[in-house]
Amino acid sequence: MKVLVPVKRVVDYNVKVRVKADQTGVETANVKMSMNPFDEIAVEEAMRLKEAGVATEVVVVSCGVAACQETLRTGLAIGADRAILVETDVDLQPLAVAKLLAAVARKEGPSLMILGKQAIDDDSNQTGQMVAALLGWPQATFASKVVIADGKATVTREVDGGLETVRINLPAVVTTDLRLNEPRYVTLPNIMKAKKKPLENVKPADLGVDVAPRLKTLKVTEPPKRSAGIKVPDVATLVAKLKNEAKVI
Repeated sequence: MKVLVPVKRVVDYNVKVRVKADQTGVETANVKMSMNPFDEIAVEEAMRLKEAGVATEVVVVSCGVAACQETLRTGLAIGADRAILVETDVDLQPLAVAKLLAAVARKEGPSLMILGKQAIDDDSNQTGQMVAALLGWPQATFASKVVIADGKATVTREVDGGLETVRINLPAVVTTDLRLNEPRYVTLPNIMKAKKKPLENVKPADLGVDVAPRLKTLKVTEPPKRSAGIKVPDVATLVAKLKNEAKVI
């Protein structure tokens, strides 16, 4: 069974995000970038399936600029067998990424596509669902447990009311939640081995996909700074301020 794992290059989660001076987006120049944490969980789950003898090949794929090769090499260092980069300088939106991943899936023919439920840069939480729709595959989102057997995937999902367990036929799309697993530490020997693993480079045109943006970002601004607290002399003043000045959330 082949498992396809899309991964995204994002600003590292430890970095404080800054808005560009012209408010056209987020500053990424000279900023540490890394693999989206939810995608790390997806790669780890794919590797566990391979180590359990369920999966035979794990392929990582990324869409974006040439620097995304670093992210793919991280996936290869975790243990993936090979990588595919759909290289483009266009600022990709979720629909464009979904179309590219669907095209790669049709070409590769995986039994399972497993990816992070969302990226920490835009928090769109759209790509996995749209890929499933484009391919006509069943989907199970927000997975906290995945079991593959007899051509089906049994997935425990995290929902508002607790946990929900669904069973879907393969091929399918699964998106990962935080509690699915804890990604392994990438060792130096595996990083060196990853440099020798195959990394294929394709263009959106090779896949027959138009990645032109459908949405236009008008302005990006930082959230308003929290105002300083104040001291009150007595309980009566506090109650009055809570009644007359406090905002209802």
